[in-house]
Amino acid sequence: MTRKQIVVDALARVEGEGGLRIRLRDHRPPEVMLRIYEPPRFFEGFLRGRSMHEIPDITARICGICPIAYQMSGASAIEDACEVTVSEPVRRLRRLMYCGEWIESHGLHVFMLHAPDFLGYADAIRMAADHREIVVDALRAKKVGNTLVAAIGGREIHPVSVRVGGFWRAPAKAGLEALRPELEWAAARVRELLPWLASLPVPDFERDYEFVALHHDEDYAIERGRIVSSRGLDIPVRDFLRVFSEQHVEHSNALHVVTAAEQAPYHVGPLARYNLNFAQLPQGIRAAAAEVGLVPPVRNPFRSLAVRAVEMLYACEEAIALIDTYEPPVPPCATVTPKAGTGHGATEAPRGMLYHRYRLDETGLVHDARIIPPTAQNLRCMEEDLAAYVPPRVDLPADRLTWECEQAVRNYDPCISCATHFLEVEVIRDGDAGG
Repeated sequence: MTRKQIVVDALARVEGEGGLRIRLRDHRPPEVMLRIYEPPRFFEGFLRGRSMHEIPDITARICGICPIAYQMSGASAIEDACEVTVSEPVRRLRRLMYCGEWIESHGLHVFMLHAPDFLGYADAIRMAADHREIVVDALRAKKVGNTLVAAIGGREIHPVSVRVGGFWRAPAKAGLEALRPELEWAAARVRELLPWLASLPVPDFERDYEFVALHHDEDYAIERGRIVSSRGLDIPVRDFLRVFSEQHVEHSNALHVVTAAEQAPYHVGPLARYNLNFAQLPQGIRAAAAEVGLVPPVRNPFRSLAVRAVEMLYACEEAIALIDTYEPPVPPCATVTPKAGTGHGATEAPRGMLYHRYRLDETGLVHDARIIPPTAQNLRCMEEDLAAYVPPRVDLPADRLTWECEQAVRNYDPCISCATHFLEVEVIRDGDAGG
């Protein structure tokens, strides 16, 4: 037996650290292992014994890119346990804040982290040498999202205004209206760039995923909805752990999440939302997507780049609409009285559905916490993508094969730091020279 190794010390342009090993043997399926070696951070452990009111501030620290997702899923779960429903103005303000996170996160991934793959650049800095205007405009659009988050949350990273039941304070209407011109510019610029993004060359590669996402009949699901799938699933959020289960795998510090009955992978994130909720997008956005060939079903994971851009456009336009009808909620927070019970919450982080469950005692102390991030739900899909993607390309030069494997992982915009409870690449081929 001989082997050849391709090693990359750390996967660039993702959040977190880990490795990938691909073992290819004659007449056998490839063995693919995403080795998440970043240490566990034990957030679930140190939430136990804390007050339910601390959940939004503590869970926001799990991720600096999508803290709002953790705050909103956590707050929703506590409100569910305490049988509290927030007012419609509070819900809409939460949705507006979430739009800011989608804009900044999608803007970062689409233009800074993933577009360089399609254009052959090592990073966005090198990409800027030939596409300066696009990179500069992308940074400006991302800042629009950050500014919106800060206007509602008090600061861009780990916002401080979110609380169980709503907000500590609600922003004045004039402050939000001042953001409208930049949001209009960002929407127009993303719409203008959509044909270019959709035209970037993608491999001929599709898979028959089971897509899973939140769905709501009234809008494109972000902060509310039932859990649905492309294979007929339709359940309330509280049934998540009845339908999906976490698995320990020897090669990873991150759990893999699969369907409980079939032990099968499923796919969350922009592709899932887009395929399941396309009808909830405004007609103008559906038309813009159709003009560039993004008509569901979209099963090529490399096309997630363009789908994220569609969602970024939607988040800009939705933010404008929410600002136009905004009136500060009075009061900005519902009264939430502690109650013994178990609550469940799920929202759509930019990377996919994020689930929280908390068990409280009668004083509001957390006795048990469960947090299942989107990257953990997608890890098995990533491995199976690579197992299908690599064999037809096994004769590519080692550096090119490594590049394409990294790109396939970046399709998911994985947040490995969130998932641990990427990239050293090693490809082993039969017949290679070595030990």
